[in-house]
Amino acid sequence: MGKRYDTIDTRLRRFIEQQRMFFVATAPLSGDGHVNLSPKGLDSFRVTSPTQVAYLDQVGSGAETIAHLRENGRIVVMFCAFEGPPNIVRLHGRGRVVESRAAEWTAERARFGPGEDGRAIIIVDVERITDSCGYGVPEYAFTAERPQLDAWAARKGETGLERYQREHNATSIDGLPALGWVAEDAATE
Repeated sequence: MGKRYDTIDTRLRRFIEQQRMFFVATAPLSGDGHVNLSPKGLDSFRVTSPTQVAYLDQVGSGAETIAHLRENGRIVVMFCAFEGPPNIVRLHGRGRVVESRAAEWTAERARFGPGEDGRAIIIVDVERITDSCGYGVPEYAFTAERPQLDAWAARKGETGLERYQREHNATSIDGLPALGWVAEDAATE
């Protein structure tokens, strides 16, 4: 039977920190808009307080989460145990985006280890914390992180990554504004 918690306690934090992958879901306000669900990994998630979490958002083919958070802030993060005892933890809350050009970027980025800087840090003020059995989730064994993202970013270089984000991360698939610096740069050109 599922339980609800007021905070991310030591047991929940330990479970979250042991997971190699998590899922992020957001949606626009429009009923005609597309719901987004994204898998994440690469040691990019941090519990920053009993009611706040953050993750390092890497450059990707879309920017749905960023656009949805800018529009309405709603987000849910889910962790599933693929190894060990079954469990599912969901963190519902309000998220905000700290882009790589923001004043607070350096302080927030320091929470994460070395590697690609990413395009943003997503900070979530958690309002609802639940867990459930996870009995229906299959068991899988972790073998390794995939090296392709870091290699792709290294091949593109800083200029190539900026160009890619201008082309692919300016808006969501529904046309909502995503990366703010892209719009700001376009306005000054």
